[in-house]
Amino acid sequence: MNEVINRPLLGSLALLALLALLVSEEVRAQEMDHGAMNHGAMNHGSMPPSAMDHSSMGHVQAQDTPRTPLRPISEADRRAAFPPLPGHQVHDRQVNWAVIVEQLEYQNFESSSALNWNANAWIGGDIDRLWLRTEGEREQGVTHKAELQTLWGHAISPWWELVGGLRQDFKPASGQTWAAFGIQGTPLYGLELEATAYVGERQQTALRLESSYAILLTNRWILEPSLEANLYGRNDASRDQGPGLADSEIGLRLRYEITRGFAPYLGVSFNRSYGNTAEQLRDDDGDISQTRVLAGVRLRF
Repeated sequence: MNEVINRPLLGSLALLALLALLVSEEVRAQEMDHGAMNHGAMNHGSMPPSAMDHSSMGHVQAQDTPRTPLRPISEADRRAAFPPLPGHQVHDRQVNWAVIVEQLEYQNFESSSALNWNANAWIGGDIDRLWLRTEGEREQGVTHKAELQTLWGHAISPWWELVGGLRQDFKPASGQTWAAFGIQGTPLYGLELEATAYVGERQQTALRLESSYAILLTNRWILEPSLEANLYGRNDASRDQGPGLADSEIGLRLRYEITRGFAPYLGVSFNRSYGNTAEQLRDDDGDISQTRVLAGVRLRF
């Protein structure tokens, strides 16, 4: 009975041994084929990818050429892609213009009032421009001061400009004609300076200094202090002008720019006369010192 039981068991063990022998022989054959490739002799680092024979390794070589060949680029294609462009116009040859009414205001002081204006305009390029300046004052319906200047400006730097031309006074008295020359500029952002000398009739000379500084409080609220001083070389009683420093005006204006071209403002100014000019005003019962409350509008076109 033991022989009957052991015969099937011995047959199963013999079958398992045969299968293990076949598997080991298959593994040994695969190891021999992989070793024959000699991967150690292949210099992958120094050999460019294009030099490797991928076809012998069984890989499929990728196609280098497109399925639909592109036609060569012609001269007509280049002209269509890059058409000739017009030349850039030099900035100083382009004509621009601007009209700026710096002050158009009502002034109230003590028991009187006045209408004051100060405006300028220019036309030209970046280097040369024609300037027009005008300022004046009417008090109680009577014009006490009015003038017009025509000046040619030539830029000597990005921030400074020389000016020269004529100034015509219509008031006070019967008026006067002056030759004018000076310098104006913006050395700092918001700061404007003007210094103009005048040579008039009867050997009269004058110098006017003007300065203003726009302080940007917000994008629309701007506080602008200003200063103007007039000096004369000779005494001229008919025009209430004495030698030396004749008068000055210190102003402070706060404006709100509804647009860049329209800005109403409120302010105050302190006007004072000096020297012989003050003496002549006293003789005429005039005030040599005044504090004025202002309300006006600044315009730009």
